[in-house]
Amino acid sequence: MLSNRRDFLKNSALLGVAAIAPAAVLGEEFIAKPPQPSATVPPPVDTYTVSMGHIRPSPVTPRQIVIPDVEGWKVLKGDFHMHTLFSDGSVMPTDRVVEAVSNGLDVISITDHIEYRPFFSKGGRWKLTDEQAKDFNLWYNIARPEAEKRNLLLVRGTEITKSTMPPGHFNALFADDNNPIAAAVDDWREMLQTSVDHGAFLLWNHPGWEAPKSGGIEKGAPLRFTDTHDEIYKKGWMHGIEVFNGRQYYPVVSDWCNERDLAIFANSDIHPSEYDQYGIQNPLRPITLVLAKERSVESVREAFFAKRTIAWAANILWGNQKWLTALFKASVNIKTITPGTLELTNTSSLPVVVSMGGSAVDLPKDKRCQVFRSNSVKNITVSNWIAGMNKPLEVPLILSAV
Repeated sequence: MLSNRRDFLKNSALLGVAAIAPAAVLGEEFIAKPPQPSATVPPPVDTYTVSMGHIRPSPVTPRQIVIPDVEGWKVLKGDFHMHTLFSDGSVMPTDRVVEAVSNGLDVISITDHIEYRPFFSKGGRWKLTDEQAKDFNLWYNIARPEAEKRNLLLVRGTEITKSTMPPGHFNALFADDNNPIAAAVDDWREMLQTSVDHGAFLLWNHPGWEAPKSGGIEKGAPLRFTDTHDEIYKKGWMHGIEVFNGRQYYPVVSDWCNERDLAIFANSDIHPSEYDQYGIQNPLRPITLVLAKERSVESVREAFFAKRTIAWAANILWGNQKWLTALFKASVNIKTITPGTLELTNTSSLPVVVSMGGSAVDLPKDKRCQVFRSNSVKNITVSNWIAGMNKPLEVPLILSAV
């Protein structure tokens, strides 16, 4: 045993354990203390915020979609089925405006659901005031100043969202007020009639959507124009149908529109951001072309009821024979080189694939392409322009002099 404290400390130092010995053994004078601050404080150093603005991305140049006038009509590019946070979308209404301008669109309609607003339900993420919760024009009113600032036409819209098929889902476009439509929510027939009473154009959405619990058809079921839809049509509650929705194509809709003189549409039905759904300025993105008297909301409305629309998506166009033919003649110049050789030039941004009894030829914008034909061929077949189910557009061939 160690005889005294001096011997203990001496031996502890030799063993390297003094630093961990308890205070009861070492005494207070042996506990390490933090260094004391210097009495002299250095003067402050002036420093400033440095702008690193040069790392900001360059502005996105809006997509340029060139389409010539068609028989005096201006061809406007639009999307008439879009969602925001005010129903089950992922972005604000003003974001839809910015996205549309970037995509080269002229006109859009934000069509948030009446019956389905998960973000603002009792258990939702955000809250609305009582007044806002009752206002089904809210998304339109929020987006309108931004649309006016960016020279984008904005159509008032909403989606009537029933959970059974029929009737399915309908967009009410151009109504002077969405709130009376929402007030009739318990009776879909009353909602459709109220929409018409308030000046709405009624569009049957995604007739082939496979979602039996949400207003779509059974998985694997054929598309049908049901007795209920026939009732809707005959009562004047249906003015158009989507042939293309999001990423889905419904071939029979071309015939339905031709048989019943209905306007045809290709819409995005977009819920996430444009970037997440289609990327940036995707040329395959659905667009509805509107042949309008002028660039105004009222002219778009007039064109809808006159059925002057053409659907465009995935490098395909769908429409009435008359308007597709007129659009083709306005977009493609044809010159005779020899009796058996034609030179075709597509002056538009539209995808055009033609044949005249031979192989298909793609016509890129502003590229002169020679196409050969036999004397017996009297029509140009535009294989990616669809005038009816399984019916590509046939344009009579009128030759210029050699």
